[in-house]
Amino acid sequence: MDEALLRSLTPSVLGILVRRGADFATAEDAVQDALVEAVRLWPADPPRDPKAWLVTVAWRKFLDATRSDAARRRREDLVDDEPAPGPAPTVDDTLRLYFLCAHPSLTPSSAVALTLRAVGGLTTRQIAQAYLVPEATMAQRISRAKRTVSGVRFDQPGDVATVLRVLYLVFNEGYSGDVDLAAEAIRLTRQLAAAIDHPEVAGLLALMLLHHARRATRTAPDGSLVPLAEQDRGRWDTASIAEGVQILQSALARDRLGEFQAQAAIAALHADAPTAEETDWVQIVEWYDELARLTDSPVVRLNRAVAVGEADGPRAGLAALDELNDSLPRYAAVAAYLHERDGDLATAALLYAEAARKAPNLAERDYLTRQAARLNTGGRG
Repeated sequence: MDEALLRSLTPSVLGILVRRGADFATAEDAVQDALVEAVRLWPADPPRDPKAWLVTVAWRKFLDATRSDAARRRREDLVDDEPAPGPAPTVDDTLRLYFLCAHPSLTPSSAVALTLRAVGGLTTRQIAQAYLVPEATMAQRISRAKRTVSGVRFDQPGDVATVLRVLYLVFNEGYSGDVDLAAEAIRLTRQLAAAIDHPEVAGLLALMLLHHARRATRTAPDGSLVPLAEQDRGRWDTASIAEGVQILQSALARDRLGEFQAQAAIAALHADAPTAEETDWVQIVEWYDELARLTDSPVVRLNRAVAVGEADGPRAGLAALDELNDSLPRYAAVAAYLHERDGDLATAALLYAEAARKAPNLAERDYLTRQAARLNTGGRG
C-alpha cells in the first residue's frame, strides 16, 4: 500500500467534496473512511484511477452520513450531484483548504490543529508533540474544532497568519519526523508567496529553503543523526541557500520584521559560515533576542541558550538555561551539551541519557544514547 499516494490525494478529494456542498467536518470523516477502505481493498485490487476511486467512495460515505440526519441535509439534491464515473478533476485545492480550515469561528490554535489533522496528514500524536501538549488534550481540541465547524459553510477564509503557522508545522514534521511533508510545505508556500505580497510569507519560504538545503547532510548513510557542526557543508544545496537568502533580504528590506524572517536570518547565518568554527554566534544571539521579543517562546529561549553558550562560553549558556523550566522538550539535551563544553563530563553523560529517554523519535534517541556512552567510556569528540 502506497501511503504516500494516499496522503497526497487526500487534500484534492477533500476539496472536491467541499466544493460539492459538503460541510467540512462530515467531509473529512468521509475521506478518512474512504482511506481506510483503500488500505483494506487496494492491495488485492488496486484501482486504475486512485483519485476517482477515492472521490466516489468518499462521496458515498458522505451521503451515508448525511442520510442519517435528514434534517441537516437535502438528500435528493446531493444525490443528483454525485460525481459521474471517469477521471477526477486535477484541481489542486490544498492551499484553499488551508485557508478554509482557518475559519473565523475557530481560535488560531484550533484551526491549526484541525488543518494539520484533516489536510496536512499528521497524526494526533504528531500534532500534540508540536504543541507540547498531551495527545489526549490535542484529540479533544481537534474534536471540539470539528464540532464547531460542523454544518458551517466555508465561505469565510481565515487569516494568513494561521495558514503560515500550519505550513510551518507541516514543514517541521516533514523535516524531522516520520512523514516526508517538507517538499509539499515548500510547494504550498511558494504558491502562497506568488499569490500574496506579504513579508512573513517570504520569510517562511526563505526559512524553509535554507533548512531544506541542509537536509541531505542531516543523516548518515545508516540513518543516524549528524549534528549541524559535523555536517558536510560542501553537500549543502547552494542554489536553495542563494534563493533563500535573496528572498529573505527582500523581505527584511521592507522593515516589517516577523518571527519567520528572524528565524530565516538565523538559518542564513549558519548557511553563510564556511565552517562551524566561523559561525557568527554573536549575531545569532542578537537575532534570537529579536525572536524572543516577537514570540516570547520558551523553545526560542532554549535555542538562545545554546547560541549564548557558543558566543560567550558554556557557563553563560548554562546561566541562560537556568532561567527556563527543565520540563521543556530537549532541555536535558541542551544542558548535557553545555555541561560537556564546560568540562563536567559526568553530569553531561547523565543528562544525555535522560535526554535519550525523552527523545521524540528513534534517530534522536540513538544519537543521544551514543553521546552518553561516549562520555561514559571516556571518549571526547
